[in-house]
Amino acid sequence: MTTIKEHMRPVFPFTAIVGQEEMKLALILNMIDPKIGGVMIMGDRGTGKSTTIRAIADLLPQIQIIQDDLFNSHPTDTDLMSDSVQNSIRNGEKLPVSFINVPMIDLPLGATEDRVCGTIDIEKALNEGVKTFEPGLLAKANRGILYVDEVNLLDDHLVDILLDSAASGWNTVEREGISVRHPARFVLVGSGNPEEGELRPQLLDRFGMHAEIRTVKDPAMRVQIVEQRSQFDEDPHSCLQEYNDKQKILKSKISKGRELLDEVNIDFSLRMKISQVCGQLDVDGLRGDIVTNRAAKAFAAYNDRMHVTVEDIKSVIILCLRHRLRKDPLETIDSGERVKQIVSEVFG
Repeated sequence: MTTIKEHMRPVFPFTAIVGQEEMKLALILNMIDPKIGGVMIMGDRGTGKSTTIRAIADLLPQIQIIQDDLFNSHPTDTDLMSDSVQNSIRNGEKLPVSFINVPMIDLPLGATEDRVCGTIDIEKALNEGVKTFEPGLLAKANRGILYVDEVNLLDDHLVDILLDSAASGWNTVEREGISVRHPARFVLVGSGNPEEGELRPQLLDRFGMHAEIRTVKDPAMRVQIVEQRSQFDEDPHSCLQEYNDKQKILKSKISKGRELLDEVNIDFSLRMKISQVCGQLDVDGLRGDIVTNRAAKAFAAYNDRMHVTVEDIKSVIILCLRHRLRKDPLETIDSGERVKQIVSEVFG
């Protein structure tokens, strides 16, 4: 059953988006393996960042949840269940299940910590004298996508909370004598404009991948993008119809990639070379190594292969490492180019 909101606002098809290949690839790989750790998308204003992110959610298969559960609890996986659902199952209760679209939650810039994490339901406390938890945006985003536009303008402590939840998969709230813990597994997608300020390096490092997007300069491509958007605004349904087949193909590729992911392997020699690249680039910590390994596996699974190749690694490594390099103000070379240089030295 479609809601009024869905009926009123069709989503621009992902396969109709022209260019911005880096951003599209980073999003697809995070949909195949959410443990990559999300995407930070930095680029000029008006380059289709928000449109692309909303479009990717539309490609994902529906998820099964415990009916009417506030945390989108999984019917069988305890890591994705709230404590109350776990207790009910332990007590032998049969809970009804239903299917929903993958949640796509927008985090507004002015959001408070209570709105993000959840708080005490004041109305119930006053009227019924009962302390109950009112879930926040992290609860709604469980098993979905949490999108933060202009993440570089968000309060640092809120960004810390988001990144901690995204990394641990849980959100714990301690408020007025209530202690609640609930699953918060989501793909964190941030976007921003570098002109409005950079993110702290330690926050940047927590995003799995970093895509940079630029305004398209080619006049023919610009005209194509403008015409496509105008056609969609005038008649969204015929535009959706036109891209229906391409959408289905991409949808099945993502689903297949998810199923295949656990069986993909990466040779020890390639893992050594990835770590060699990270060492030569002086990348702090081991997140760069871990994320590059995961992304290369997801890329191989996306292309329906069981073994990671050198080309797979080359396709993803810049996205995984460029934001982890130490910034040298005197350096004229772009960080992505530095990664490319070392990769071609190590991999040949």
